Amino acid sequence: MAYTVGQVAKLAGVTVRTLHHYDEIGLLSPSGRSRTGYRRYDDADLERLQLVRYYRELGFPLEEIAAILDDPAADPAAHLRRQHELLTVRIKRLQEMVSAIEFALEAKKVDIQLTPEERFEVFGDFDPEAHADEAEQRWGGSEAYRESNRRAARYGKDDWLRFKRENEDWGRRVVAVMSSGAPADSPEAMELAEEHRQIIGRWFYECSYEIHTGLADMYVADERFRAHYENMAPGLAAYLSEAIHANAISRA
Repeated sequence: MAYTVGQVAKLAGVTVRTLHHYDEIGLLSPSGRSRTGYRRYDDADLERLQLVRYYRELGFPLEEIAAILDDPAADPAAHLRRQHELLTVRIKRLQEMVSAIEFALEAKKVDIQLTPEERFEVFGDFDPEAHADEAEQRWGGSEAYRESNRRAARYGKDDWLRFKRENEDWGRRVVAVMSSGAPADSPEAMELAEEHRQIIGRWFYECSYEIHTGLADMYVADERFRAHYENMAPGLAAYLSEAIHANAISRA
């Protein structure tokens, strides 16, 4: 069966731009073309893409993935055993860190000291405390939650407006980079992913790369987080998630 690039992107949860990039670097080239020149992927291509995504989730760079998949002498089992050991340690840390999920950056904050008029000026019709009970139930025991609340309680209207302007400016720029066709692991996209991490740390809590990649996973797994970024631009949730993972790998 032949699949279009759009169908493959939807099935795999990646962007069309990412598939184009994989084709350009020879990591995943479609087995066929339509009579009009459009890419056509077959089942073997999908199996290869599945392996690519699997290795990416384990933290392998694209060049190393290509070497593993294309070199018959490569020992993927050895790579996987090493990554399994690293991931086992990382999972233990993430179990503690996952409580820092980005309810703060998504305005899921409590104790926001604003009048009703100021709240509307800053947040419009969005209620920043709509998920406060859920946030406290899920993450209330974490230091990141407590630190975020401590900071949020000190912010006044001017602080929230400044945060809003900073976050909206970042949002415009990341949408522009994605719209330009730059892949998620391009320097431009990774730089904006790093800026995103620093915004969280500057305004709410210390955001390590482990925490940041945990947030990235939530952007595509959690419908509410995904909708937030998809409302900014279709495909942005997956694109940002990939950029955050690529940035963490490149700076590790």
